[in-house]
Amino acid sequence: MNKVEAREQVWSMLRKVARPDSRFDFDFEQYIPDFEGSHAATDRLIATGAYAEAAVLFITPDNCLEDLRAQAIRDHKVQLVSTYGIRRGLLELRPEAVRPGSEQYAATLDGLEVLGSKLSLAQLQAHYPRVDLVVTGASAVSRTGVRFGKGHGYFDLEWAMLYELGMVEPSTPVIVLAHDCQVVDVDLTPSAFDSVCDWIVTPTRTIQVPDPHKPTVGIMWERLAPGMMEAIPPLRELQEMQRSGSLRRAHG
Repeated sequence: MNKVEAREQVWSMLRKVARPDSRFDFDFEQYIPDFEGSHAATDRLIATGAYAEAAVLFITPDNCLEDLRAQAIRDHKVQLVSTYGIRRGLLELRPEAVRPGSEQYAATLDGLEVLGSKLSLAQLQAHYPRVDLVVTGASAVSRTGVRFGKGHGYFDLEWAMLYELGMVEPSTPVIVLAHDCQVVDVDLTPSAFDSVCDWIVTPTRTIQVPDPHKPTVGIMWERLAPGMMEAIPPLRELQEMQRSGSLRRAHG
């Protein structure tokens, strides 16, 4: 199986356990769903040392991570969350911005828009020397830690942008939270820009990936799909930061 075949196989199984999205129903090409057992997977994740030690988290806006985002507020952790399709950049959600009892609302995409603050890439780089933990959902993930998204490459871009800003390193822990049916036995050699995780957390298992190799190439401008530069303003900001020499990490 290749990535496309594995993703489609998982989607057929995922329909049995996924929770529909209010906007996209079961169109898994548009979103990564919440699923039965995500509470148990979240409990497993917050029990890890990587979560306990993290003060600043980057968490993707996937539906299955809503409980995690709420718990991170209760645990007084700062969250950086990308907007849908990265079209409006990243949001900062600080625990002091959320009234006690409103954590679950704040963790929703609508709540993030109300209670979070939009930061430019320059502000991110200035305010946050590093991200302590990266957490993402997935359409599928191989046992070797290669994550498949919806097929758009957004998480690969998010990692690459954070890497260019000097906020993540190969040593930065990455956790994928997924349903057991999303973990596939596919022998994949990751490309230079494929996202690779350290742990896969499901409702029943915590799987440590041996010797994960995360991307260290930054944005591969020549590999961007047509229209991405126009659709994702942060890419244009990053390119201008490269040209001006204002990136923390020297490009190239």
